[in-house]
Amino acid sequence: MAKVLLESVCKTYPGGVKAVDNVTLEIQDREFVVLVGPSGCGKSTILRMIAGLEEVTSGNIFIDGQCVNDVPPKDRDIAMVFQNYALYPHMTVYKNMAFGLMLRGYPKAEIDRRLREAAQILGITEEQLYRKPKALSGGQRQRVAVGRAIVRKPKAFLFDEPLSNLDAKMRVQMRAEISKLHHRLTSTMIYVTHDQIEAMTMGDRIVVVKDGMIQQVDAPIALYDNPQNMFVAGFIGSPPMNFFHGRLEQRADGLWFVEQAAGGDGSQGFAVRINKEMLRKLAGHVGKPIVLGLRPEDINDKRNASFAQPDQIAPATVEVVEPMGAEVYFYLNTGRHSFIARVGSQEKAAVGQRLDVALDLSQCHFFDARTERVVV
Repeated sequence: MAKVLLESVCKTYPGGVKAVDNVTLEIQDREFVVLVGPSGCGKSTILRMIAGLEEVTSGNIFIDGQCVNDVPPKDRDIAMVFQNYALYPHMTVYKNMAFGLMLRGYPKAEIDRRLREAAQILGITEEQLYRKPKALSGGQRQRVAVGRAIVRKPKAFLFDEPLSNLDAKMRVQMRAEISKLHHRLTSTMIYVTHDQIEAMTMGDRIVVVKDGMIQQVDAPIALYDNPQNMFVAGFIGSPPMNFFHGRLEQRADGLWFVEQAAGGDGSQGFAVRINKEMLRKLAGHVGKPIVLGLRPEDINDKRNASFAQPDQIAPATVEVVEPMGAEVYFYLNTGRHSFIARVGSQEKAAVGQRLDVALDLSQCHFFDARTERVVV
């Protein structure tokens, strides 16, 4: 297995398009790291540079202590699993999985041993080994692609959105299989996805990428609880964090957040009093534009909220109700901001109904409206 290190790595395409901008990242031996971000943010380019499929414009990439900038992909001792499986359609599953080892001159007995060991781990049956890829389902093809990587026993596994072509049920099943595979193989894995649920459920650490730059690197729960900026706060979590634009006002009875329209037309909406433990950190932002961030689970009808406080209530109108089984999403509007509350399945509301919703400000975040960096 191997440690992977990126030092000030940049990738610029012809025309001056910068896909990756000064990325420094250290991935420990046997760690499972997920690169997540919207389409086009540069995460797959980072992965392809590690694999050697893209040249580095500047900076250095180290695998197991060796700088690999000029090392061909075949000599980097990594294995990559692609979104489109990349299987040879004219070969059987057995030959697809064995092909890389055959090119490297491994004995037939060793190839067969490794292949059957991988097939057992992934639940690929004897019958499936002698089928061609077109006779398999999408999930089975992905297992074959992963199996082809496993038999190599590489220093690191790279996954480029491997579950994107699968249906929802199969995605859930396969992400559990890949997580189990990591624990079984105790190998270094770098996984790229635009699906933050995959990132939250699979990674030891998550790397959030935007516009070719790393926004934050941390464990999944740490990212969820302590986002460093509005992009991370809004990207990690499903449904995403709600944002309310406004200002802080110092009143005789304390510090208050006063909602204002995001467009800055000066109109005011609800007002809620800030918890005492936040006063010191917010003192320098009184009178300045600020953004209140609150997760959907921290908002509820005040009649049903255990955290309801009389000075932390916002009036809203129900726009959509989405029953999700174990919970319900209320899509609400204050007249200035749309937002989502995630409540228990027993709670009821009708479209068009007016609700007084409680905001649990003990769980809130405040962001500077100009820089979008977290304040508290």
